[in-house]
Amino acid sequence: MKKPVFILIVLFTIVTSCKDNKNPRIEEVKEPVSKKLPNIIFIYADDLGYGDLRSYGAQDIATPNFDNLANNGIKFTNGYATSATCSPSRFALLTGTYPWRNKNAKILPGTAPLLIDTAQVTLPKILKNQGYQTGIVGKWHLGLGTGNVDWNTQISPGPNEVGFDYSYIMAATQDRVPTVYIEDGYVDNLEPNDPILVDYDKNFEGEPTGTGNPELLKFKGDLQHSEAIVNGISRIGYMKGGKSARWVDEDMADHFLEKAQSFVKKHKNEPFFLYYALQQPHVPRTPNPRFVGASGMGPRGDVIIEADWCVGEFVKTLELVGLLENTLIIVSSDNGPVLDDGYVDQAIEKLGNHKPWGTLRGGKYSLFEAGTRVPFITYWKGKINPGVSDAIISQVDLLSSMAQLAGSNVTTTDSENMLDLLLGKTSEGRKNLIIEATSRTAFRQGDWVMIPPYKGPKLLLNKGIETGNLDTFQLYNLKEDPHQDQNLAASNPNKLNEMIETFEAIRGGSYHDIEQPDFK
Repeated sequence: MKKPVFILIVLFTIVTSCKDNKNPRIEEVKEPVSKKLPNIIFIYADDLGYGDLRSYGAQDIATPNFDNLANNGIKFTNGYATSATCSPSRFALLTGTYPWRNKNAKILPGTAPLLIDTAQVTLPKILKNQGYQTGIVGKWHLGLGTGNVDWNTQISPGPNEVGFDYSYIMAATQDRVPTVYIEDGYVDNLEPNDPILVDYDKNFEGEPTGTGNPELLKFKGDLQHSEAIVNGISRIGYMKGGKSARWVDEDMADHFLEKAQSFVKKHKNEPFFLYYALQQPHVPRTPNPRFVGASGMGPRGDVIIEADWCVGEFVKTLELVGLLENTLIIVSSDNGPVLDDGYVDQAIEKLGNHKPWGTLRGGKYSLFEAGTRVPFITYWKGKINPGVSDAIISQVDLLSSMAQLAGSNVTTTDSENMLDLLLGKTSEGRKNLIIEATSRTAFRQGDWVMIPPYKGPKLLLNKGIETGNLDTFQLYNLKEDPHQDQNLAASNPNKLNEMIETFEAIRGGSYHDIEQPDFK
């Protein structure tokens, strides 16, 4: 057929279709929105406390973009990370498995091997199998490789080997070397003639350290954080080389935001899962100059405002590309707050009346509620009605719940399908939950929390956080005593015994079977 004739036929078809107010061909191609797989986004903050957002009761800090999602979605008041530290919580988030089941699920050093077994069920694997494009941008901190990583070649296994089609991550965490970004297994912007060397035991000759060269520092670190100096900040571990690949801390939030926005734009015409792992407000707290002084609370408050801005810009991108109505956004944090965590940044001195732990007791590293109870928000424009839920839910449940949303029935022993709760279709949550802090475990059931006896310090003096350790059992009724001030173990032996029995049945043994933590 000649081209002019073909064009005339096409034009005739369009005109006649419009004349009849129908276009069957277009209707057949365009899948109804109700049948489309929804996009799924996890926005995961780092060390953000239960009381750090205005929507969760904060008075002295402005977080309008977090609050917009909370106030127009579901704000969970009993939403939990599985753990009071980062690596274990991230392990549970992606695997749907309690971290205490894996003896290696602890805070990982920068050179740790991959914590997730490549044969293990993971959320990105499930969603990928259902037709999703999967991506992670931001903090990983789940280990890389199999040990003795060569940072100058392909680094494998990593995020790509456990289900992510695309990964753009920091190598470990912001206070550890190597201080470089890794894209799909390769250090970004690395010059071959300047290879990276990393050692966690001894320094490289001639390389400055926080201990030996304090005059080079923007702010002082404690002994643990006084090793290699990069960008004027001393880190954990030693590093040499990779000058062109090293990040600038103050630009990190902008950098990760741009990568997250690019992922969304690239995959706007297909279902995607994005794990957007913010680095704020973990140490070192390094706000971009645009946000310095914005909170009046020093760097910790400033990076929370910076994170809030990132969330707002990211949501604007979703709206700009027309995806907000077909995207479920889940916002949470990997554990509770900490103020002094290795650097002198006036987090305590400039705190004022702000309470990062809110009405709860404890914080990061703690078995008390503020260690694991965190902001937990679900938002889906036009699909989720605004509300507040007091139901118990854990991040370990997201694997089964998102699998259900994507049309898969894959689940794990620990992950419960809470999709209806997340979408506001029911008020029924978990009956019970095991929480963990530095290898110690405790148990919540209904309104009650039971903490077994543990040895060790009751207070982390350098951090000002109560650990939850006591020589006897602790039992609290959170409905009547949310701050956990009244230990009811002695006066409620029947309830205590019931809690212990159920707890040990789930754990598959006594709480004494776990390795006791070494507090440093």
